[in-house]
Amino acid sequence: MSQGKVYLIGAGPGDPGLITVRGREVLGICDVVLYDALAHPSLLAYLKPGASAEFVGKRGGEESEPQEKINQRLVELARQGKVVGRLKGGDPLLFARGAEEALALAEEKIPFEIVPGISSPVAVSAYAGIPLTHRDLASSVLFLTGTPRASTGPDGHDWQRLATRAGTICVLMGMGRLREIAASLIEHGRPPETPTAVIQWGARPEQRTVVAPLHQIADRVQQEGLGSPALVIIGHVVNLRERLRWFDNKPLFGKRILVTRAREQASVFAHRLREEGAAPIELPTIEIHPPPDPEALARAARSVSTYDWLAFTSANGVARFFDALDCQGLDARALAGVRVAAVGTGTAASLRERGVKADLIPAEFHGEALARALLAFPRPPTSRPWPRVLLPRAMVARDVFPETIRAAGGEVDLVVAYETRPPGESTRDQLRTLLQARAVDLISLTSSSTVSNLLSLLGGEGLPLLAGVKLVSIGPVTTATAEAAGLSVAATASPSTLEGLIDAMKRAIASERPLSSP
Repeated sequence: MSQGKVYLIGAGPGDPGLITVRGREVLGICDVVLYDALAHPSLLAYLKPGASAEFVGKRGGEESEPQEKINQRLVELARQGKVVGRLKGGDPLLFARGAEEALALAEEKIPFEIVPGISSPVAVSAYAGIPLTHRDLASSVLFLTGTPRASTGPDGHDWQRLATRAGTICVLMGMGRLREIAASLIEHGRPPETPTAVIQWGARPEQRTVVAPLHQIADRVQQEGLGSPALVIIGHVVNLRERLRWFDNKPLFGKRILVTRAREQASVFAHRLREEGAAPIELPTIEIHPPPDPEALARAARSVSTYDWLAFTSANGVARFFDALDCQGLDARALAGVRVAAVGTGTAASLRERGVKADLIPAEFHGEALARALLAFPRPPTSRPWPRVLLPRAMVARDVFPETIRAAGGEVDLVVAYETRPPGESTRDQLRTLLQARAVDLISLTSSSTVSNLLSLLGGEGLPLLAGVKLVSIGPVTTATAEAAGLSVAATASPSTLEGLIDAMKRAIASERPLSSP
């Protein structure tokens, strides 16, 4: 068996988008990844199919995996011929155990590579709007561990030299000794009024920042309930925060938003929410399954050229129909001479990904508008008086589109392209736990089926548990479904797109005092 290799990968802090291109690339070739508590869990989505992940998180003051055991596990996996990733928050060598792990690998002659990451003080200070240096305020910066091994003085630091050093001081892993650190700096010459910031969970939607003079910072942090992990910044650059803060004043900052879309589509939406400062919680209330009669879909794919129109009312319908085309050895060329209609811009975008531009997108994104627009679409003189339409759709769906076309004399063939089902019992338990703990600020309703399944998962507790949560709907049809079930919708998207949904969330948050604060 050939020997494997270990990659010591810096995950960057907080925001999963801060991982380097090389870090993301390496994650995709690993057979197994050992990851830390401070590495964002969404980064594990970059693992290749079949790869495994092992949590070896270390957190100050809590029981954690011994470092020697982590070193041993890295060696053991590499000797099994595996490509191993060691995913560490921030940079693997800055106040981390990456050097110790690399030395252990070198001693055992295990090949390794170090993939640097954006360090936590660099990123966290930037996300708090605090530059570590400024030519008028600080020409140097000192990184300091709050938990050193004893070497100089009773706690490992020469406070006389540190306190009188000009520039910015950044203290990592110092929350357990914040009061003592502040007192030591003041005692040895740092002015008590020196501006100081403590940033907890930096570069994440949970980020919280407290600013106070050095002599008051410990009391203020205690009053606000901040804890680890946190970065302490001491210096006049802290005064720039109010003018430079950009992350924690976003409209959706810190809002815990439940994403109910099917898992295949949830990640794109969650990424957009993170860009707006929100904390998405991916908990799909629907699962997409193959149709009960795949052969019917296959026949429809083979005969698509016999129709005047191919109509899609969802991106899922597009995906499943084109999968069926592919299985038949066909592609977009099979649609030659067939007009294509999409219910909205999201469905049209799914078509474009497959090389097809929709001939028709209604002004309003719902079935009634799609039917009216299709019937009003100019027809060549040689065509039949009324259209013949193929509609690949979910097994359970509203019939307003086919009924409207048929009422006008047209012909619609329905084919089941996929089936939506409620998720399993584990999702039900997670959902109830989140709502009972008031750990959700807002729920996105992206279809009538997500509404129905949401209530089905909660059973008789549904209305009481949802009473204190803002509900935002993707469109009027979904809103009508929710209101008919007794739910109150805070805002409805217009247009009925994911961007429209995000704008509706911003309106809902701005309309009244937020239910929770970051």
